[in-house]
Amino acid sequence: MDVGNGTENSGTVGVQIQLRRRLPDFLQSVKLKYVKLGYHYLVSNLITLCLVPIMLIIIIEASQKNPDDIRQLWLHLQYNLVSVIICSAFIVFGSTVYIMTRPRPVYLVDYSCYRAPENLKAPFHLFMERSRLTGDFDDSSLEFQRKILVRSGLGEDTYVPEAMHFIPPRPSMQAAREEAQQVMFGSLDNLFANTNVKPKDIGILVVNCSLFNPTPSLSAIIVNKYKLRGNILSFNLGGMGCSAGVIAVDLAKDLLQVHRKTYAVVVSTENITQNWYFGNKKSMLIPNCLFRVGGSAVLLSNKSADRRRAKYKLVHVVRTHKGADDNAFRCVYQEQDDARKTGVSLSKDLMAIAGGALKTNITTLGPLVLPVSEQLLFFSTLILRTLFKMKMRPYIPNFNLAFNHFCIHAGGRAVIDELEKNLQLLPVHVEASRMTLHRFGNTSSSSIWYELAYTEAKGRMRKGHRVWQIAFGSGFKCNSAVWEALQNVKPSRNCPWKDCIDRYPVNCIS
Repeated sequence: MDVGNGTENSGTVGVQIQLRRRLPDFLQSVKLKYVKLGYHYLVSNLITLCLVPIMLIIIIEASQKNPDDIRQLWLHLQYNLVSVIICSAFIVFGSTVYIMTRPRPVYLVDYSCYRAPENLKAPFHLFMERSRLTGDFDDSSLEFQRKILVRSGLGEDTYVPEAMHFIPPRPSMQAAREEAQQVMFGSLDNLFANTNVKPKDIGILVVNCSLFNPTPSLSAIIVNKYKLRGNILSFNLGGMGCSAGVIAVDLAKDLLQVHRKTYAVVVSTENITQNWYFGNKKSMLIPNCLFRVGGSAVLLSNKSADRRRAKYKLVHVVRTHKGADDNAFRCVYQEQDDARKTGVSLSKDLMAIAGGALKTNITTLGPLVLPVSEQLLFFSTLILRTLFKMKMRPYIPNFNLAFNHFCIHAGGRAVIDELEKNLQLLPVHVEASRMTLHRFGNTSSSSIWYELAYTEAKGRMRKGHRVWQIAFGSGFKCNSAVWEALQNVKPSRNCPWKDCIDRYPVNCIS
C-alpha cells in the first residue's frame, strides 16, 4: 500500500495511527435499523401494549371477587333494568347501522392477460426495417427511433398489431376492430375458462381504451360476442390514458356497492393499429417505440361466497387529477403535426408533472396505508420544516412497511427509474415493472396486471401481502389501487409468463 511519498511500511503505520486517533463511528456501531424497527413496532402496537396491563388488572380484580360480590352485582343490574335495556338497545342499533352501512368488500376472483401470437413479434431489427420501408420517416427520425428503442428497456419479444407487419402498413378501421377483438376476446375467453363463470352471470361490464372508440362501442362488441344479458350495466371509457385501468376498477367498485351479489368484469386495453404515427416530429415518435399489443380482463365480485376462492380483496383506490393545470393537461396530447399527420405528443415536462401528480396521490394514500410510526415521523418533519423553518430534508415515508409488492405502470424506463429513486425502492420492488416492460412493452392500462402476473409466476405472493398498483395517464392523472392477497396466490392456467418466467429477471439496462 502506497500513501503519499512514503514507503509501503511507513504508509501503513501512518494509516493505523490516523485510524486510532479518530473517535468511534457510533452511526456504524449502533444498529440504527434495529432501533427504527423497534420504534415502528412500539408505535404500531401502542394500543395493544396499553391494553395488556389493563386486561391483567381486570383479570386480577375479577379473580379476587367472592360469590357474594357477584350476587350484589347481579342485584344492582336488576334494580337498574331500564338502564341495561337502553344500553343494550343502543348497542344493537349501532351494530345494525354499522353492518348495513359499511362498504361491501370487493373481491378479485381472477384476471387474465392477453398474449399475442408469435408471428406478431417485433424485434428491433424488424421494427427498424419496417419503419424504413414505409418511406414516411427521414434519416433523422429513423436514427431517433433506433436510439429510443435501445434505451427504452424493451426487449426483442414485444408485439405489434398485424396491420403493422405489412409493407406498406394497413391501418384501417377494420384492422383496428380486429386487433381490439383479438385482445379483448382472448383475455375474456381465458378469464371465463379459469373462473368457470358464465357470461350470462355478469351484471357489470366496464371497458377502457383510450385512443380507439368505434360505434358501436367496444363494450357493445363484447355484449354482442358473449350474448350478455339485456339488463347488464355496461360502460365504455375513452380518452383517459394509461391510468384508466384503475379508474375502471374504481367505477366497478362503486357499482358493486349498490348492486348486491353481482359479478363485474373490467377489460383494459389500448389499440395501436390506427394510432401509429407516420411523421417526423420527435415528440410524437416516442409512442411508436414504446406502445405494444396487450390487454387484460379482471373479474370482480361482491359475493361473500367468492371470498374463499378469490385471489385478492380491494383495499383502497386513490385517484389524482391535475387537469386544471394547463401544462399537465397538455403533457400527453393527441394532435396533428405540420403535415397533418395524427399522433400523440409527449411533453419534455412529462416526468416533472408525473412527479407532482404522484406526490399528491401518495399524500392522500399515505395516511390510509402507512403505519402510525411512519405518519408521526412524516408529520413531525413537516411541522419542523414549515412552522419552525428548520433546514432539514423532507422525510420520505418507508412504503415498504405498507406494501409487499409494487406494480408501477410500465410506461417506460425513465418512469420506473424515477419512482424507484423517489420512493427509495429496492431493485426487487421494481423488478416486475422492468421485466413487463422488457417482455411486453408499454401495454398502457393493462401493464399493471402483467406485473401482478409476474409476481405470481415467481411464487412471491403470500396470504396477507399487500400490492400497490400505480398508474399514470393523460389528463394528467395518477391513480393507485391497493389489494390484499387472500391466499398464497398461484399463477392462473393461462398466465402470460408461464413458458418464459424462468428466463427472468434479465439485465435490461444498457
